[in-house]
Amino acid sequence: QVQLVESGGGLVQAGESLRLSCAASGHTSSSYGIGWFRQAPGKEREFVAGINWIGGNTDYAESMKGRFTIATNNAKNTAYLQITSLKSEDTAVYYCASNQRRWTISRNILDYDHWGQGTQVTVSS
Repeated sequence: QVQLVESGGGLVQAGESLRLSCAASGHTSSSYGIGWFRQAPGKEREFVAGINWIGGNTDYAESMKGRFTIATNNAKNTAYLQITSLKSEDTAVYYCASNQRRWTISRNILDYDHWGQGTQVTVSS
């Protein structure tokens, strides 16, 4: 099993940047990659970006392209999500999840088996 711990969230001003971290531990060799999702109050959890541990292939939700960058540090078993020019609509709990099923990066929540506890990002305008 893979354990995931997110960090880096907080209260920021609109226009600022944040880097979220997702530290993986446990049976990390069983993980093909990491997906970042977010859930705003009253809304469904949505895909933000995904990355493979090997090869570094990435995928972004269309609305996230440009301000969101996903990356990994394989030596640290850690994935990152950099968010720039933060907007109030980015306010959400951000979760990372491990793709245990295939190399193809999935945007489907159901394809991710292990999840972190989430980190809150609040953007004030």
